[in-house]
Amino acid sequence: MKILLLEDNKKLNETIKKRLKLKGYTVEAYMDGAEVYEKITDGYSCFILDINVPNIDGIKILKRIREFYETIPVIIISASVELDVIKESYDFGCNDYLKKPFFIDELEIKIEKLCNIQDDYLHFDKDCYFDYKSSTVVIDKQEHRLTKKERLLMNLFLTKKNQVLSYESIENYVWEGSFASLESIRSLIRRLRKVLQRDYIQTVVDTGYIFKVETS
Repeated sequence: MKILLLEDNKKLNETIKKRLKLKGYTVEAYMDGAEVYEKITDGYSCFILDINVPNIDGIKILKRIREFYETIPVIIISASVELDVIKESYDFGCNDYLKKPFFIDELEIKIEKLCNIQDDYLHFDKDCYFDYKSSTVVIDKQEHRLTKKERLLMNLFLTKKNQVLSYESIENYVWEGSFASLESIRSLIRRLRKVLQRDYIQTVVDTGYIFKVETS
């Protein structure tokens, strides 16, 4: 999972980045809001934003993120205790607000909760699940190891079950901000369908795909 961190306190920035990398996340850390403003669509799964940073503040970046993505988690970290600031953060779509100082463990818990990765296994059918850490899909006790892009696509589908995902959303998440042709996306879909053996992935004409599963 790729996380963007914006924090202008160098020591805290480095501490958060180090801890999250130990958890297995890919972390791109910045100290200047202007740098982040142009990187919002680079395929992140989670944003961690300080408010009071140089050039462009975290609230403006939050508003910009929500112009592109309605559901990607955004966590605000700030020393501000002003109710107006906290309210503004939620009004513009932050998912959680963490007041400084805080324990890094608190931030890790919030990331895991918001990104639906509380454990290593994402179940999608009876006796079928995705083991995120080992990049393995298990179907009726048969293990199938996935490539990096197959793993990212599988994780995206399972965190957005029964929701239509556009070609652009898949490109941003799986290719992590790099360009992907429509044929590259279709080729990846074909490979994953072959692994899954069943018709979980359905095409939405001229739009993208949906991972259809029964909900309990």
